[in-house]
Amino acid sequence: MAPEPRYPYVAVDVTEPEADEAGALLFELGAQGVEQRDATTMAKGQGDKVTLVASFERHEDAVAAVDELPGGWSPRVQEVVGDAWRDEWKKHFEPFRVCAGVMVCPPWKTIEPGADQVIVLEPGRAFGTGLHETTSLVAEVLAGLPLAGAAVLDVGCGSGILALIALRLGAGRAMAVDVDPEAVAVTRENAARNGLTERVDVDGVPLAEVPGTFPVVLANIESRTLVELAPALIARVAVGGRLVLSGILAPDVAPAQIEDVRRAYAALKELDLRRKGEWIALTLAR
Repeated sequence: MAPEPRYPYVAVDVTEPEADEAGALLFELGAQGVEQRDATTMAKGQGDKVTLVASFERHEDAVAAVDELPGGWSPRVQEVVGDAWRDEWKKHFEPFRVCAGVMVCPPWKTIEPGADQVIVLEPGRAFGTGLHETTSLVAEVLAGLPLAGAAVLDVGCGSGILALIALRLGAGRAMAVDVDPEAVAVTRENAARNGLTERVDVDGVPLAEVPGTFPVVLANIESRTLVELAPALIARVAVGGRLVLSGILAPDVAPAQIEDVRRAYAALKELDLRRKGEWIALTLAR
C-alpha cells in the first residue's frame, strides 16, 4: 500500500493583538493558508493565547519559515497524516446571511425558500466562505449600492463569492479575476452551481490586462497588494463609479496599513469606512 500523504504546517502561539500581524507574516513566508484557533473555535489555542496553524506545500518550506519567526511565538513544524481532515470543517459550515437579502449555503446543506436570495457556495481550494470579516464587510457595502444592471469587477475573486453576491443583488454582469488558477477554477464551479455561468466572466488575466472600466470594482486583498495594484485598480473604475477595498487592518491594529492605502488611492474620494472586528473596508468614488 502507498504511504498516507503527509501535510506539513507551522504552529505559533501569539496574543490576540499579535494574531493578524503573525498571520500576515506567515503568508509572506509562503503559507498556503492560515487557521486561527482560540477560545471560540473547535480546536482551542494554547492557554489564553491564539494558536495559528499555517499550511505549507513542502516540509522544507515549513522549516525555513520557522527559522524566520520570533522565538517568543514558539514556532514549530508539525504534520497532518492522511486526508480525512480535508472535509472535517464541512460539518460546521452552516447556511448564514452574509448581508441583507443574501444567504450563503454550502452544497451539502439545504434551506427552505424565503425572501432572501441564496448562493450555493463550495469554497474548495480558494479563500472565501463569506464568514471572514473582510468578505462580509464588502457584501454589506454591496447591499447598499445601486447595482441594478451594473457591471461589477471582482479582483482577487477567491471562491467568487463577491461576484455572485453582486449578481444576486441585481448586477447585470460580473467579471471575476484572480492570479491563482485554483481560485479561477473554483469561481467557475460556483458560478455553474448557481446557474450564473452566462453572467460571470472568470479569468486569470493580470489586472492590468482587464479591458474597459466598471461602475463597481471590488478588491478584498491583503493591504500591501492593494497598494501595489492602486494604479491599475483606479484605472478600472468608471467615472462616477465605486471602488470597494478590504483586507485592511484597522488603524489601532496596524496604523500604517490604512495610511498607505489612503495615500495610494488619494486620487479618489473616500465615501465610507466601516469596521468589523479588526478589519475595515473603504468605499471610494471616482
